[in-house]
Amino acid sequence: MDWALVERRLDAYERLLRLDKPIGTLLLLWPTLWALWLASRGLPPVELIAIFCVGTLLMRSAGCAVNDYFDRGFDRHVERTRERPLAAGEIRPAEALLLAALLAAAAFGLVLMLNRLAVLLSFAGLAIAVTYPLTKRFFALPQLYLGVAFGFGIPMAYAAVQNRLPGECWLLLAANVCYAFAYDTEYAMVDRDDDAKIGVRTSALTLGRFDVAGVMLAYAGMLGLLAWTGLRAGLGWPFYAGLAVAAGLMGYHFRLIRARTREGCFRAFRHNNWVGAAVFGGIAAHYWLR
Repeated sequence: MDWALVERRLDAYERLLRLDKPIGTLLLLWPTLWALWLASRGLPPVELIAIFCVGTLLMRSAGCAVNDYFDRGFDRHVERTRERPLAAGEIRPAEALLLAALLAAAAFGLVLMLNRLAVLLSFAGLAIAVTYPLTKRFFALPQLYLGVAFGFGIPMAYAAVQNRLPGECWLLLAANVCYAFAYDTEYAMVDRDDDAKIGVRTSALTLGRFDVAGVMLAYAGMLGLLAWTGLRAGLGWPFYAGLAVAAGLMGYHFRLIRARTREGCFRAFRHNNWVGAAVFGGIAAHYWLR
């Protein structure tokens, strides 16, 4: 057996599934954990935490494979993505689809451990995840659709814990749409010039010179919706302290993106992990200190 070949193939699969770049999984996971802690009033069952953590990793990896399948013709023309395995020809398109299907099936196996409402919602979540890459062809603000896709763990968590979808669930999802719009616009600002050449739709292109303002307004919307959620859920000062930390991080992101450099915008995008962590820390601290 040619072990060097095996190693190269495994490396290509790892990069296809972004296992070497955990930021995407974390941006999916934090909102899901917000919902799990709020829905269970700070006491989520350990098995649910495990199911949602593993399921998030599986679905994020499957989504990356599907995204790269649809974008393989575009990615080879973008500086940041031209070395992705599908764009570079290291992996065949059929392999990517097969791997995505296997990962989605494994995630569905975890969903079957949940209640009927969660199982039914999972079909909608899968449809949104699969169709997101196509929105970049025709929708001027695909980042809004991404916010729903990346936040679908929120209704799934409420369904699994409460077997219903209360008002705070939808407020939390709306907050995540704002969150995703902000960080993915920062991400799109990195590729603005390449995307303009190949005809991909992004919020960075649609907003033009108002891109930085759009990011900051989305952050403000996220904080406002989270504060409203906290009022409805009866959360105390630790939660709002977490929001204050998140607001401070957002101010730092403004400093990073205002010059619109590739390096600054990409750094701000990756730093959003800490925004999600600050919000979660506030939620968890509220219940821990009660």
